[in-house]
Amino acid sequence: MEKSCSLLVHFDKGTPALANEIKEALEGNDVPAKIDAMKNAIMLLLNGETLPQLFITIVRYVLPSEDHTVQKLLLLYLEIIDKTDGKGRVLPEMILICQNLRNNLQHPNEYIRGVTLRFLCRLNEVEIIEPLIPSIISNLEHRNPYVRRNAILAVMSIFKLPHGEQLLVDAPETIERFLSTEQDASAKRNAFLMLFNCAQDRAVNYLLTNVDKVSDWGELLQMVVLELIRKVCRTNKAEKGKYIKIIISLLSAPSAAVVYECAGTLVSLSSAPTAIRAAANTYCQLLLSQSDHSVKLIVLDRLNELKSSHREIMVDLIMDVLRALSSPNLDIRKKTLDIVLELITPRNVNEVVLTLKKEVVKTQGGELEKNGEYRQLLIQAIHSCAIKFPEVASTVVHLLMDFLGDNNVASALDVVVFVREIIETNPKLRVSIVTRLLDTFYQIRAARVCSCALWIIGEYCLSLSEVESGIATIKQCLGDLPFFSVSEEEEGSDSSKKSQQATSITVSSRRPAILADGTYATQSAASETAFSPPVVVQGSLTSGNLRSLLLTGDFFLGAVVACTLAKLILRLEEVQSSKIEVNKASTNALLIMVSMLQLGQSSVLPHPIDNDSYDRIVLCIRLLSNTGDAVRKIWLKSCRESFVKMLSDKQLRETEEIKAKAQVSHSQPDDLIDFYHLKSRKGMSQLELEDEVQDDLKRATGEFVKDADDANKLNRIIQLTGFSDPVYAEAYVTVHHYDIVLDVTVINRTKETLQNLCLELATMGDLKLVERPQNYTLAPESIKQIKANIKVSSTETGVIFGNIVYESSNVLERTVVVLNDIHIDIMDYISPAVCSDTAFRTMWAEFEWENKVAVNTTITNEREFLDHIIKSTNMKCLTALSALEGHCGFLAANLYAKSVFGEDALVNVSVEKQTDGKLNGYIRIRSKTQGIALSLGDKITLKQKGGS
Repeated sequence: MEKSCSLLVHFDKGTPALANEIKEALEGNDVPAKIDAMKNAIMLLLNGETLPQLFITIVRYVLPSEDHTVQKLLLLYLEIIDKTDGKGRVLPEMILICQNLRNNLQHPNEYIRGVTLRFLCRLNEVEIIEPLIPSIISNLEHRNPYVRRNAILAVMSIFKLPHGEQLLVDAPETIERFLSTEQDASAKRNAFLMLFNCAQDRAVNYLLTNVDKVSDWGELLQMVVLELIRKVCRTNKAEKGKYIKIIISLLSAPSAAVVYECAGTLVSLSSAPTAIRAAANTYCQLLLSQSDHSVKLIVLDRLNELKSSHREIMVDLIMDVLRALSSPNLDIRKKTLDIVLELITPRNVNEVVLTLKKEVVKTQGGELEKNGEYRQLLIQAIHSCAIKFPEVASTVVHLLMDFLGDNNVASALDVVVFVREIIETNPKLRVSIVTRLLDTFYQIRAARVCSCALWIIGEYCLSLSEVESGIATIKQCLGDLPFFSVSEEEEGSDSSKKSQQATSITVSSRRPAILADGTYATQSAASETAFSPPVVVQGSLTSGNLRSLLLTGDFFLGAVVACTLAKLILRLEEVQSSKIEVNKASTNALLIMVSMLQLGQSSVLPHPIDNDSYDRIVLCIRLLSNTGDAVRKIWLKSCRESFVKMLSDKQLRETEEIKAKAQVSHSQPDDLIDFYHLKSRKGMSQLELEDEVQDDLKRATGEFVKDADDANKLNRIIQLTGFSDPVYAEAYVTVHHYDIVLDVTVINRTKETLQNLCLELATMGDLKLVERPQNYTLAPESIKQIKANIKVSSTETGVIFGNIVYESSNVLERTVVVLNDIHIDIMDYISPAVCSDTAFRTMWAEFEWENKVAVNTTITNEREFLDHIIKSTNMKCLTALSALEGHCGFLAANLYAKSVFGEDALVNVSVEKQTDGKLNGYIRIRSKTQGIALSLGDKITLKQKGGS
């Protein structure tokens, strides 16, 4: 093992000080030069130099110095140098040091005494310490608290040494006497810490005799008391009750750190409702009183943990948690809303929604730069409240519709999606929503929001007045026809040559695209209109918003306008008795559609209309020219039915997830249960009784049972060497989030003693070994357990390889046994997660790493292949089950997972059944980091055949 080090100094290796220069400076009388020389000597020693010639110089010229800085540096120097020889015996010259240390411990200056006592805390050589013990003990009674508190630490560290109890036989009694008379807070804390570490029974005894004074003790001492309580209660659960009372009395302490620790200790020790409520209240108070954002986030994490285990208690505190929204930090607000949304009940939903509405109104003031994002979070929160409790929808939907024209496209889109869902699930609100939507439609600025709003108008305008208003609103927002004049087109054709030159310049921003056969082609930026950022236009009554968007070349919106007009005309035929009015409206609609086609084919716009939009508008023109009953049914009914099915699927998925979360582990039917009614209750307080009941309940529901299955453990054992090797080794691999623990069992199969046996490991990938290997001596046929810690810094497949090296008496050179490689599986780091379709698409567009794996499998059923991939990659399928039903010979699905490091993994599976019955297609993996994309690709390639 490397030497332990309590000191780390930055050292510039470019200019090393020479030993001779240091020696000269130390021998001089110039104190600043001596200080610099000592600093240089310490730096050189810390960086591996030995400097043996300096020791005598330091003893002669530095020991006598009265300067405090020099004395402090001298102690640092003494801490670093080797005080023993190769065989572990103390060097004879250390006797010179011993006398100096004794003088320091009796020095008139408190600082010199204090730093010397601190130095002794880091000294392990009993031979040096033994002569100093009377001086150390005498310092416990020094008048200055600085000396006393360091003397206690020195006593504690000496008592902890291998033979420390013989050196300081009555140390615990001395410290206990000291503790009863001491007044200084730090010295008391150190004395109590010494008893806690070295004589726990005395610490407990002192605590219980002074139980009434605990709330008056200093913050430092209270923290140690809490640590002692945690330790005692783990080993002796029966005495929990009296300690919980102490913790509850400390909840009113003035120190925020103590209060936080109290709450954490309460939750870890007890499940009694009174205790949990007290802890939750404490966390809520800290959330409001602490201004530091990091503290708030940590407290919210604790509240989140409480929510999962004690939801019914947290429900009562929902309004206190909501007050954290007053913080301007977006992460805090997001975390707060996540917690609150899972605590909503019919009893508190109105109160919560009222608070969220007030917050939405506040975001209209433009002081904060993240108002748009915050508004989006609030809208999503209100949306989920309204879906769970439809009765609150009527109170919020009209307020939110004011934000349809929001500059923040994402939040406007959230509003329109919310409106679309509410209008279907709350039929009573249909008329008021449609009226409001038609009134505010001109304010909408984003094409995607317009498309969704037009779909709502087309589907839910049912009465004559609504249909007529709908058609009028669309016409108003499109403005006067035609969309361009002949003179503009001529100008356009003149400038088309210029624009061609211009586009030839813009085409230079090229990037390679991957074709279906895997080759690269150059793709110009000009052809990427579909992926350009959403255009936002100023909506006004004078120049219609739809017109402005169409003139930017958005013909997908044009197709949506055509479909909406077609639906409205078909519905008008049903509700309007006058044939003339119907024909007039139909003619106007046809004129609009033809005008859009003309615009798309003219040279006014830089890009012509795309084929899909063209076909869709032509279909609408044909439909209005010649309508059959079957087609009418498809346009007016089937579309809505698909939407209703989508909503019911979504609801079904959510209820299934809630059911899955609600399943808890149950204990075995033959496990022993204590019935607290039959127990003696003498001398038990209400809190102790509650705690006993909760413990019994936990035992009955299996919460005390470890989740780890013993049979599962055997799967994690990896054989490292062969049975015929002289040393047999196997490893049990435990994967925690950020580190891997290898528990290696090494067996000496020979009849000889193996000396200097060392397990040498090396890693590949983002894995790092934490400690240096140690040497062991293994007796014949004996077993040794060796632990190795490995840190993990990112989600990717890593490899650990190594060997066992040892010496034996009959072989001169060292023997090496090479070990099997241990492959760390990426599946241990990723877990299924859920995200919205919008978020998935956004990430898909942003992430730069893509790995494309060709489908190569023996499985012939598309759905079976998808299930196999989901199981192999430990991912969640985001595509609704209804979308995967049926047999059409083609399947496309999106999968999503999150790593323990917070990285996202996106997978798109597209497979097609060939005529010969085999599956063909691609699996695309995208992520922010290269590691996940490559590791998941390798995993899929390995598993997709259908093997285990």
